[in-house]
Amino acid sequence: MSLLRLCTFPKCLSGRILLERSVRRVSNVDHCLTIQNNVERQISEPPWTSQRRHFSALIPKKEDRKKRVWEQSQLLDVLETRIQQLQSDIIVDVQHVKVQFVKASKSGTGASSGNSPNNVSGERTEVSKAGQTISKGGGQTGKGGGKDASASKSRWMEKLSQEKKTKTKKLKQQLGIEDKPVKSSKGKLMLPGTSHKTISTKAGIKTVSTAKKSKTLKNQEHTMAAANQEHTMAAAPVAAATVPLRKAKGKGKASKEPAPELSEAKARTKELAELEELERKAEAKARELAEVEELERKLNQWAVSASPEHVQDNSEARVYGDVHRSVRCYLEACVFCGDIDRAHHFLLSHHRMVSRRNLLNIGLYNIMMRVWAKKGSLNQIGRMFILVEEAGLKPNLSSYCAALECMGRTPNCSPRVINRVLRQMEEDGLPVDELFSHCVFRQDERDMVLRAIHTVQPDFQPSVNTILQTCSSPLVKDFYTERVDAKYPKMAFSLDELRERFSRQLSMEQASTITIHSVEAMKPVTPHMAKMRHLLTEQRLVWHKALVGALRESKMILASSTQKAVRLSLYPYLCLLDENDYVDIMVQSLSNLPPSGESLHVLAKELGNRVHNKFCIRMKVHNQMVDKLSHIYNEYTELLANDSKEFDVLPRERWWKLEAEHSSGPSLLGDETHWPHAVVVELGTYLVDLMVKHMKVNSDILNSAYDRKLIPVLYHMYTFRSNKQVGFIKPHPILTQMQQDAMDTTLTFDSYVMPMLCPPVPWISAKFGAYLLTPTKMMRAVEGANQHEILLEKCQDADLHPVLDSLNQLGNAAWRINQPLLDIIISIFNDKGSEKLDVPPPNSEAPKIPRYNQQDSATFTSAEKAHLKREVGKAKKKCSEMHSIRMDALYKLSIANHMRDEVFWFPHNMDFRGRTYPCPPYFNHLGSDVTRAVLVFAEGKPLGPGGLDWLKIHLVNLTGLKKRSSLAGRLEYANTIMDDILDSADNPLNGKKWWQNADEPWQALACCMEIANAVRSPDPTHFISHFPVHQDGSCNGLQHYAALGRDVIGATSVNLMPCEVPQDVYSGVAQQVEEFRARDAEKGLKIAQVLEGFISRKVVKQTVMTVVYGVTRYGGRLQIEKRLNEIDDFPKEYIWDASHYLVHQVFSSLKEMFTGTREIQDWLTESARLIAKSGSTVEWVTPLGLPIIQPYHRTRTQMLKATMQYLSLQITHDSKERPDTVKQKNAFPPNFIHSLDSTHMMLTALYCYSAGLTFVSVHDCFWTHALTVDTMNKVCREQFVALHSQPILQELSNFLLKKYCSGLQSEVKNKKFLEYRRMLLLLAKVPQTGNFDLQRVKESTYFFS
Repeated sequence: MSLLRLCTFPKCLSGRILLERSVRRVSNVDHCLTIQNNVERQISEPPWTSQRRHFSALIPKKEDRKKRVWEQSQLLDVLETRIQQLQSDIIVDVQHVKVQFVKASKSGTGASSGNSPNNVSGERTEVSKAGQTISKGGGQTGKGGGKDASASKSRWMEKLSQEKKTKTKKLKQQLGIEDKPVKSSKGKLMLPGTSHKTISTKAGIKTVSTAKKSKTLKNQEHTMAAANQEHTMAAAPVAAATVPLRKAKGKGKASKEPAPELSEAKARTKELAELEELERKAEAKARELAEVEELERKLNQWAVSASPEHVQDNSEARVYGDVHRSVRCYLEACVFCGDIDRAHHFLLSHHRMVSRRNLLNIGLYNIMMRVWAKKGSLNQIGRMFILVEEAGLKPNLSSYCAALECMGRTPNCSPRVINRVLRQMEEDGLPVDELFSHCVFRQDERDMVLRAIHTVQPDFQPSVNTILQTCSSPLVKDFYTERVDAKYPKMAFSLDELRERFSRQLSMEQASTITIHSVEAMKPVTPHMAKMRHLLTEQRLVWHKALVGALRESKMILASSTQKAVRLSLYPYLCLLDENDYVDIMVQSLSNLPPSGESLHVLAKELGNRVHNKFCIRMKVHNQMVDKLSHIYNEYTELLANDSKEFDVLPRERWWKLEAEHSSGPSLLGDETHWPHAVVVELGTYLVDLMVKHMKVNSDILNSAYDRKLIPVLYHMYTFRSNKQVGFIKPHPILTQMQQDAMDTTLTFDSYVMPMLCPPVPWISAKFGAYLLTPTKMMRAVEGANQHEILLEKCQDADLHPVLDSLNQLGNAAWRINQPLLDIIISIFNDKGSEKLDVPPPNSEAPKIPRYNQQDSATFTSAEKAHLKREVGKAKKKCSEMHSIRMDALYKLSIANHMRDEVFWFPHNMDFRGRTYPCPPYFNHLGSDVTRAVLVFAEGKPLGPGGLDWLKIHLVNLTGLKKRSSLAGRLEYANTIMDDILDSADNPLNGKKWWQNADEPWQALACCMEIANAVRSPDPTHFISHFPVHQDGSCNGLQHYAALGRDVIGATSVNLMPCEVPQDVYSGVAQQVEEFRARDAEKGLKIAQVLEGFISRKVVKQTVMTVVYGVTRYGGRLQIEKRLNEIDDFPKEYIWDASHYLVHQVFSSLKEMFTGTREIQDWLTESARLIAKSGSTVEWVTPLGLPIIQPYHRTRTQMLKATMQYLSLQITHDSKERPDTVKQKNAFPPNFIHSLDSTHMMLTALYCYSAGLTFVSVHDCFWTHALTVDTMNKVCREQFVALHSQPILQELSNFLLKKYCSGLQSEVKNKKFLEYRRMLLLLAKVPQTGNFDLQRVKESTYFFS
C-alpha cells in the first residue's frame, strides 16, 4: 500500500467525519484538475456543495460501517491514481477559499503530513509521490497506462519548465519576495495564526502580517502560501507557476495527446496570462499594504504631535452621567427651597452606602460645601473635606472656593488656617487666580473669598484677562484682523430708547408669562358669548382654589413620607415656586388643550418645562445678578445706539470686555443644571394628576335639564398610536363647548415665546446669550441629549467666535410689522378664512361628525357600520387638524397684532448641524407665507438707482412665473404688468386679485404695495424702503455637492457656471424623466403610457430637492404620490404604480447628471456605516470650527413609574447604547451638507456685517434691503468660493482618521484587524474631483437669484 494509503487509512476507521475530510481532499484535487475553467466558481462554493456535485454517487447515505470503510478504500485508490498522474515539481492544492502552492519533496517520499510537528505554518498539507503527475499535453500516462513518468520528458515540456522557473524568479525579484524566514517584530499587527510576507518598497523592506483565513472571513481575501519547513510566504504574489493539467478521463486510461507545438503554445499563452494576473494582484496588494503602513505612520506622527483623542468617552462618566444630573438637581432644589437637612441627609445616605458612593462626584459635595460656607460653618466644611477624601475624590477649585468663602464670613478667622488652604491649593496645582476666572459666584461669594485672601495677602488682586483671542480659521482671518474699512452698523435708536426697551424686556421675563389680546376679540360680542366668558371666568376661580388646596395637601403628604433617604422625591421640586405659580401653570395649560386631547407625555413635558424655566429665572433673581446685568447692558447699548461714539469691536467683544471690567459681584453665567428629561416628565405628570382629580364642573352648567353632579373636566384614557397604547388626557365636551362659545379675548404665553423688545444679549459662550433671564441653549438638542454640550465645552473659546458672532449678527436685525397687510389678513381670518390664501377657517366650518344611536345601529349591516365608523374617524381627524392649524394661525396673528407698534428682535440659536433658527417658536421670519409677509425691516434705506428694479424682480420671483427667464426678462415682464401690480396694491380684495395667483400670495401683495409706494413717490431712488428682498440658492444642497466634486455638468445644472439664462435642475430632471417615459412607452410599458402629459417640474421638484438630503426611494415615492394626487385628471388607480415608476426614473436621472455627487454621497455613507459599526458615533468639525456629533443611538426604553400610569420613554440619544448604524449612515451625507450650507450662511453674515449691511437668512435664502442686494450677492459668491477653496473633504478625512483610527489599542486592532484596515483605507480614500473652476461662481448671475 502506498505511503498515502498507510497514512490515511487508520484515520478513516474513526467514523464518518474523517470520511468527509477525505472526500474534501479528493474534491480539492478535482479543483486542481479543473482550475483552468472554473476555479473561481469552485472556490466560492461551500465545500459540501462541491463534494455533493462531484461525489454524490460515491458517498452512501445509509450504509453500514464496513461498507463505508470499503468504499473509502476504493476512494483512496482513486486518489492515489490521480496523484500519480500529476507530474511536476509543484502541486496545486486548493482548499475552499485558500490556494496553496505545496512543493513536493525532491527525495520522492512526499511532503510531510499536516499533523507533523515539522509543519511550521500549522496548515494542513497533502502527501503525494513526486514525479507521478501527468502533463496536459505531454506523452506521459497515468498509472497502468503508458511510459514511466520519470523516464523521459518531451522537449517542449523541458522548455516550458525552464521558462516557468525563469519567470518565477523574475517575478520574485520584481516583488522583492525573499525566501528567508521572517521574524516577528514588536509593534507589528500580529494575529493568532498569522504568517508574514516581506515586501520590498522604495522606502525599504516592510514586514506585513497576514491573517490566516477563518470561516467568518471567507471570500475576504485568498491566501496563497508556500508551506515549507523553513519558508513561509503569505498571499500572493507567489510566482509559483501552475503546471497546466488535464483531468484524466478514467483510471488507468491514457489521455489523448494533441500536437506538441499546439499544446506548448496554448500552455505558454495561458501561463503568461496567469502570471500577468498574479503580478497585477500582487502589485495591487503591495500598494494597499504600503498605503496602510503609510497611513499608520501618519497617524503615529499625529499622535506624537498631539495627544490622541480616544473614540470612547470615559465609560464611568457615561454610565453615571444621568444619575449625577438627577442627584445634582435634587440637591440644588433642596438647597434653593431651604430644606438643608433633607439635602445633607440625602448626601450622607449615599456616601455611607459603598454601592452608591461611586455615583457621587466632587460637584455634589461642593453643593453642600457652598451651603455651609453661606452659614459660616467651618466645622461642617472640614467634615465635607473628610467625606471627599473617604470617597477617593480630589477637591477642585470650587471646593477651595467654598472653604475660603466660609473663612471670609467667619470673624477673626485664623490666618494660619487660610494659609493652609492656599498651600494645599498650590500643592494640588490650582493657582489662586483661577478661582476668579473659573468659578461661578452667587451674591457676595466673590467678595468673601477675596476678603479671606486679603487677610494673609493684603496686596493680592485677581488678574483680569483683557487679551482677545482670535480665531485661527483662514476663512475669517480678514474679518477679525482687517478692521480699518469695517462699517459696523448702528441701530436707529438713541441710548435712552434702548435702555427703556431693556427695562420692559426685563420686566416681562421676570414675570415669565405675558397675556395679550386675541385677534378674535375684534369680533362683535354676542350675549351668549358674554355669558360663556363669565361662566369660564367663574370656573377658573373655582379650579384655582381647588388646585391650591390639593397641592398644599399633597406636599404635606410627601414631606411626611417615610420612604428611604436615598430615594429621589418630588417634594423639593414642588417647593421651588409659590403655590399660585404652579396653579397658574396648570390653568394656563388647560386653555391650550385641543378638543381632541393631548398625550400625557407631551402635556407633562410642557408643564415640567414651564416649572423649570420659572425656577431658573427665580434663581437668577435670588443670586442678585439682575442689577449687574442691568449695569452691563446699559453700557453695552453705547455700541448700538446712533447717538454714541463709533466702536471698532464686535458685540461679543464689547460685552466680554465690560464683563471683565465689572468682575465684582455675582457671575452672569449661572451654574444651574438642566433637569433630566425623566425629572421634567415625572413632575409634569404629578401636576396633570392633580388637574384630573381636582378640576371639576357641574354637569348642568350648560343645560339645566341634566341632573346636577360634579364631573371631572379632564379624563385620563388610553388610545392607540402607531400600534402603541399611550395615555391620553382629553377635555370633557362641556369644557370644549364653553371655550369655543366664549372665544376668549386673551391669550397667555411664556415670555420666551414673544420677540424681544430690546437687542438680545450677545452670545459670548455656548452657555450665555440671547434672552436676559430665560435659559437658552446655543445648540438645540433632543430632550436629555448632552453630547453636544460636552463637545462645545471641550472647544477652545476662539474656535467658536465666528459661530457666536454670526448668531449675534442675525439676532441684531430689528423688525417691525407691516400693519396694512396685517389688517387685511386679520379681516379674512375673522371672517371664514381662505384655503387658497392659506388663512385657516374657524372651527365652525369644520365638518360635522356623523352620529347615530344604538337603536339605529341594529338596522345597519356590518359593511354599513364599518363605513360609518371610517367616516366618523375621518371627520374627527379633519376637525382635529383644522383646530390645530387654526390655533397656530391665531397665535401668530395675535402676537403680530400685539407687536404692531413695536420694534422687536429675534434672538437666534442653532441645531446640532449648525443651521440657525430664531428662538421664538410661533412668530418669526422662518414661518409661513403669512408670517413672512407681515415682517419688514425696522430700519429703512433708500432704494438707490437699482433698488426699484430689484423690487420688481423679487415680485416676479414670488409669483413663480418666470423661473427660466433672465433677470432682464423678469424685469421686462414686471414692467408689462404694472397695472395689475398697482391694482393689487390699491384693491387687494375687490380688484382684479392678480396677486392671489402667485406662489407666495401674501408676500407678493406686500411687494406690490411697496412698489406702488415707491413709484408714486417724488423720486423713487430716494424712497425709504423697509422691504426685505430675497436671493435664493438654486438647489443649494446640489450646489455644495457639485462644488465639492468640481463636477462640471452638475455645476452647470445648478448655476455654478455662468449662463445667460438660469438653469433649472428640476425642469432638467423632469425633461430627462419624460425622455425615459417616452422610450418605455414605445416599448409598450403600460404605466409609461398612462403618465403621458403628467410629468412636470412640480411632480419631481420635492424629490430632487430632498435626494441630496438623504431621502430614500420610499420617501421619494410618497412625495411623488402626493403630487400625483393633487392632479385631478390623473387616474387614481395608477397612483402607486406611477409613483413607483417615477421615483426610479428620477433617481436614475440624477445619477447620470451628478456623477461626482453620487460618489461623494456614497463615500460619506459608507464611512459613517463603518464608523458606527465600530461602535462610535459620527463626529466632524465644520470649516468654521463648530464641532458636530450625530446623537443617533439604539433606542432604549426607560419606564417611568408616575402616579397616573407607567410612562415608557423612548430614549434614542443614550450614549451608553451602541450607535444606530442605519440612522448614522443615512443621516451623515445630508447633515454634512447642512453643516456646509450653514457655514456659507455664517460667512456671508459676518462679511455683510462688516460691510454695514442688514442681513438675515432662512437657511439658503438670504434677505437684505433692495439697495444692498448687489453687495450681498458679491459677498455671497466670494464666501462660497472661499469656503470650497478649502480642502474640505481632505480635512474631513484627516479628522476622521485621527478620531477613529488613532489611539486604538493593539488588542483592539488584533480582534478586528480587517474591519480596522477597511475603515482606514476608506476614510483615507477621498473621492476624486473634476476640473470645474470655482472662480466661475463669482461670475454666475443665477447662483443665488
